Amino acid sequence: MKTLIIVTHPDIEKSVINKRWIEELKKFPEKYTVHQLYEVYPDGKINVAREQKLMESYDKIVFQFPFYWFSSPPLLKQWLDEVVLYGWAYGSTSGYQLQGKKMSLAVTAGIDEEGYSRAGEYKYTMKELFRPYELTFDYIRADYKEPFVYYGIERDSSKEWIEKSIPGYLEFLDNL
Repeated sequence: MKTLIIVTHPDIEKSVINKRWIEELKKFPEKYTVHQLYEVYPDGKINVAREQKLMESYDKIVFQFPFYWFSSPPLLKQWLDEVVLYGWAYGSTSGYQLQGKKMSLAVTAGIDEEGYSRAGEYKYTMKELFRPYELTFDYIRADYKEPFVYYGIERDSSKEWIEKSIPGYLEFLDNL
């Protein structure tokens, strides 16, 4: 079964890693479907029924985004608020349409991993900062999987550093 990758990047043309990941994923259309929220909804008006139907069609769903103010870009939060609804994703006998689906995050972070630690610059681990996503996915009875995080783009944005991320990301997706 193919994996749905929901990409939320507010300026994909200026991206270095997320843009490169999309290019790589598109080489394997039999394995991955790339769904770019800012491309599909530049006006922020989300077609909820379309998004729900899309999610129902996949058993594996990954949310790919740059770590943005210790969270996701705003369109992903809006998307979650509008798409993952009572009666469809949770809270009724007809809900839980996403139950059992494997869900995870694929995130790019500017600083090195050590910065996301008790002793680091940001005082919290990524696992701690991702708790709202983990709880959301647990709440809708999805099967939350540990995320893929690629650190350090502010330190090294060389072509080699970017290319180094690809095998690990593809392996993460294939083993989801």
